[in-house]
Amino acid sequence: MSSDRIAHEGRIIAIDPQLTTVEIISESACSACHAKGLCSLGESKKKTVEVPTTSVNWTVGQEVNVIICKTMGLKAVAVSYAAPLFVLLLVLIGCMALGLGELLSGLLSIGGIALYYVVLWFFRDRLRNEIKFYIEEK
Repeated sequence: MSSDRIAHEGRIIAIDPQLTTVEIISESACSACHAKGLCSLGESKKKTVEVPTTSVNWTVGQEVNVIICKTMGLKAVAVSYAAPLFVLLLVLIGCMALGLGELLSGLLSIGGIALYYVVLWFFRDRLRNEIKFYIEEK
């Protein structure tokens, strides 16, 4: 595997002409530990990823690798984690500088993040075109 891409194992759960839906299991770092049953810190979550359908004949239930370039992964992290944090801090510091109370500043900061995610939702198709996943045979 190349160092400029990130791969996760998954299973195809649905196929249509435009999108193939792949289920991946996201595991925490300690999920492979032999003592994970005792400490209950190891967890795994099932996530679905929509991948553009290619000309390859995929079948439902087929095991595949879901691939994303590291640069696209970093962009996704920036959009989903770093930018909302920046919005939160900007609104909070701005409200506090205007002399608003702590409660109102905190509520407006949360409202700013909610507004950010609403705007992000409206641009979801554009983001879907910019941040693309690919699948390859396992």
